[in-house]
Amino acid sequence: MRILVLDTIHGGAELAVALREAGHEADEVDVYRGKAGIPVAEALARTYDLVTAPVHLDPDHPLLRQHGYAVSHHEMVGWVLRTHPPRPFIEITGARGKTTTAHALASLLPGPGILHTSTGTYRYPERKILWKKSITPASLLSAAHEAWRTGGWLVAEESLGVTGAGDVAVLTSTDDYPIAAGKKSAIAEKCRLITRARTIVVPERIDLPRSAVAADGMVSFEGPVCRYAGRGIAGTFTNPLCTLSGYRTAFALATATACVLGIDPAPLAEFTALSGRMAARREGDRMIVDDANSGTNAATAIEAARYARELTGNGALTLVIGEEARAVCEGFSPEDVRRAVSAVSPTGVVYVGEAWSAAGEEHTALSLEAGLDAARRITPAGAIVLAVKTWR
Repeated sequence: MRILVLDTIHGGAELAVALREAGHEADEVDVYRGKAGIPVAEALARTYDLVTAPVHLDPDHPLLRQHGYAVSHHEMVGWVLRTHPPRPFIEITGARGKTTTAHALASLLPGPGILHTSTGTYRYPERKILWKKSITPASLLSAAHEAWRTGGWLVAEESLGVTGAGDVAVLTSTDDYPIAAGKKSAIAEKCRLITRARTIVVPERIDLPRSAVAADGMVSFEGPVCRYAGRGIAGTFTNPLCTLSGYRTAFALATATACVLGIDPAPLAEFTALSGRMAARREGDRMIVDDANSGTNAATAIEAARYARELTGNGALTLVIGEEARAVCEGFSPEDVRRAVSAVSPTGVVYVGEAWSAAGEEHTALSLEAGLDAARRITPAGAIVLAVKTWR
């Protein structure tokens, strides 16, 4: 087939290579910058059997208007993987909670395997980092190849949907936001793609075209104690992270998925906080609560501040909040940032992002690290909460 692959920035170049290796003709177009692949004008003049585009591309892009229906990158990667997928293969998507759920589930799986997340791609059981890539669907190709090579499982975090080639697909959150120039709903696209999976796990029962396993029907919490019963597996584990709402959801999803796979999730009692996922550390007279990650939003910022006050009392608290260069699909709007600041009522705020210095805020920074440095200067003692939306 002759295939047109749109968007080289978000995995299109890697996908085009895989399609050529599979014996197809493939042209790729950099639809955002025009710096790679063939020019748009040339692609408009050619004829193709199939077009593949990311779900976030404007459906009114000239190439889509010219060539008609496009298969998503997720579906195309699924087509490539479906002939020889790793086993078991678990795909995880959602607006927040993906990374923690993926790490928690990988910690339970026996034998060799590959964990592919926004924090990096790791080989298990040694947990050696192999590389760090984006979580676009095309990034799955190299992770799957490594899983095949080692004869192991694959747990993969994916942005804006799943390929459907996995044994289980997990939706971590039903939060919604506009994509594709505001013409599509992120959750609608995720639900459309996730129904292609063999088994679906969701946080609670939601309206899907087919049945799914609802984690809240298998898992419950009482303080730090998690109780579970499903698919012939029952028990409890205790972990202080269960008292945090973000970890509670991730634990519930990892626990339910483990039960679906026939694995007892009891070892989650030993699971520790990930960097950037409500991890707390002492730094002299300061307590730093780090919740800066790709899923950070107003709710997680408020939760992180609550956790910091539980750890330190009601002393000084500086909130480092905002987003690094808009590299994350679902942004952290100025309105949501101000809503979080109002709810937290910190003694100090460092705003991260290009817009904040122009807005006249006293303490601003362009990056998470610069924001933390500024917070250290104004907070000799107390708590610093990092609530910056960023890839890490």
